[in-house]
Amino acid sequence: MTPKQLGYYMPAEWAEHQATWLSYPHNEDSWPGKIQTIFPSYHLFVKTLAEDEEVHINVNDRRMQEHVAEELDRIGTRMEHIHLHLFPTNDAWCRDHGPAFLLNRNDNRQAIVNWNHNAWGGKYPYELDTQIPLHIHRYLRESGNPRYANLDLFEPNIVMEGGSIDVNGAGDLLTTTSCLLNPNRNPHLDRDAIETYLRDYYGVDNIIWLGDGIMGDDTDGHVDDLSRFVSPDTIVTAVEEDLWDENYEALQRNLKTLKKCRLANGKQPTIVELPMPDMVFYDNQRLPASYANFYLANKKVIFPTYRCLTDNEAAYILEACFPDREVVGIDSTDIVWGLGSFHCLSQQQPR
Repeated sequence: MTPKQLGYYMPAEWAEHQATWLSYPHNEDSWPGKIQTIFPSYHLFVKTLAEDEEVHINVNDRRMQEHVAEELDRIGTRMEHIHLHLFPTNDAWCRDHGPAFLLNRNDNRQAIVNWNHNAWGGKYPYELDTQIPLHIHRYLRESGNPRYANLDLFEPNIVMEGGSIDVNGAGDLLTTTSCLLNPNRNPHLDRDAIETYLRDYYGVDNIIWLGDGIMGDDTDGHVDDLSRFVSPDTIVTAVEEDLWDENYEALQRNLKTLKKCRLANGKQPTIVELPMPDMVFYDNQRLPASYANFYLANKKVIFPTYRCLTDNEAAYILEACFPDREVVGIDSTDIVWGLGSFHCLSQQQPR
């Protein structure tokens, strides 16, 4: 039986977390020439998360484990909330190589989906990253917590990345054709087949397809740089106001799609426009800077800032969307040289 048939679904990110999972950055090829510049912001991200929930971090070896603990302790992190695991990775993007956590509607049991990971169409090495869901599944089953003693593991055997979808926990899922229908993922599957997997393994009923992603995104258009659910019936979506910007047309098309779409309950969602930041370049390369790559922690909204005036505008919009959460901006100008930000780096485990 499929997870959906068994009563499983993926909760919305704003649902209470048991923990957040991360993979510590170490791959210099992801931040060529400036990996050391990302750690002040990255460590602040971890510290902010640990104020309100457990943070589990995958590290490559004992030396890295000791270094991370020292660095986090040095900046006043709540170390009782930090758990470091010797689960080696190729890279830091836990949203995509980490497990998808599900909850059961009937008895609140958890389960893990181990999607295949091929590094966004075979662009980078990934042999260690593919093992992370299995490491986490084994760790939880052996943790001594009776809730995880019989933790289900589902393996669909197709490529899927956490950043390519977003859910509202009420039957709806956002994704993009540019990513999920790209032949570098699952060339043997058409749109109908992909939709069947999405419904069966995320426990959704309705799929909203957007089009292209933003410039500089090496994932072929992950939706977490574009549009995100902020409540069961509200979607924030990135919009570029400059007609001459390369992102203008694609984001306008996505906006029009959202204004015409319907939710699983038949209603039209409320659409909130989120500005794009000023263009961010490094080494003559445009980077995929977007405020939509925020992460919803238990009591906070942690969003990337880019040292420009629209940082404040984005903060005000997110504050209106989440009046019960503190909105925290953390500088991502250096982190985004790795072609992702805080949402790409993190994966939530529901309570």
